[in-house]
Amino acid sequence: MPGRLLRLLSLLQSRREWSGRELADRLGVTERTVRRDVDRLRSLDYPVTGTTGTAGGYRLGSGTHLPPLQLDDDEAIAVALGLVGAAGGGLSGMAESSMSALAKLEQVLPVRLRPQLAAVGSAAEAIPRPGVPQVDPGVLAILARCCRNHEIVAFGYHGRAREATLRRVEPHQLLTLAWRWYLLAFDPGRDDWRIFRVDRIVDVTPVVHRFTPRALPAADAASYLVESFASAQYQHSVHLTVQAPAATVSATFEGIVRGIVEPVDSSSCIVRFSADTPAMLLTQVAAIAAVATFVVDHATPETAELIARVGDQLRGSFSRGDQADPERQHPQG
Repeated sequence: MPGRLLRLLSLLQSRREWSGRELADRLGVTERTVRRDVDRLRSLDYPVTGTTGTAGGYRLGSGTHLPPLQLDDDEAIAVALGLVGAAGGGLSGMAESSMSALAKLEQVLPVRLRPQLAAVGSAAEAIPRPGVPQVDPGVLAILARCCRNHEIVAFGYHGRAREATLRRVEPHQLLTLAWRWYLLAFDPGRDDWRIFRVDRIVDVTPVVHRFTPRALPAADAASYLVESFASAQYQHSVHLTVQAPAATVSATFEGIVRGIVEPVDSSSCIVRFSADTPAMLLTQVAAIAAVATFVVDHATPETAELIARVGDQLRGSFSRGDQADPERQHPQG
């Protein structure tokens, strides 16, 4: 299948409906060429439906008999690795389903790609990460469809304090960070954007009512998520003055705890962290300690106690180790 047809097919699969003008602009061709390409897809048994006239549009319908799945080499490997990765992520019951999907995918790919897919499936394995909240794949599928179709969705939500609320929101995008899934949505009831952890969402119900997408108050959804985590205020916090450039400190951030970094000069900065537990803050402080020296300007009592206690334990363990075996750290010969 020529490259333009593959791209057209990909566009039709990415959204519920496209106008002829939109497809022509995306492909860099005329609407007449789009109509010819659609006819070629139909001749290959792809069920593309459409209406005629200046306002005509195209939609990829469901079909009982589809031709072999058209993927190039890199796309096939990306799909295989994605399925393997899903088995070790935060999706409940995905290990067996992912391997089953790999086996089925192999059967519908062109013959030349099947050995590569089989090799990935047999040689790669994702180890589940302990402690990661599990998400129902069915819930993700409904939310993803509502995001794509701009449909309002209702659900029950358990917040950090485990209080239960009923929400009716305009879903914008699903995001994953540190093996956790989040839904970014606009909540008309609160007249503001909100971020929901998907593992805390229950009883999802599409309202089947369309909405016009709103402009995000950020460059993109990922930036909004990270900025929200950095600016949120939780029960525990720590502030540091770090003897390192702001860019060096920012590069140490991992997981969902993101600090607010304020440069003091070219070689130092102030960092503010906030999190649900002192242990989450300790992880970030330790990461900074690996690349720079710092002074703790402020810490909530539990956080200060944990940092001091762990620091004393580390110093004491190395001191005792040196006394017990003086040649352990400095072997001779």
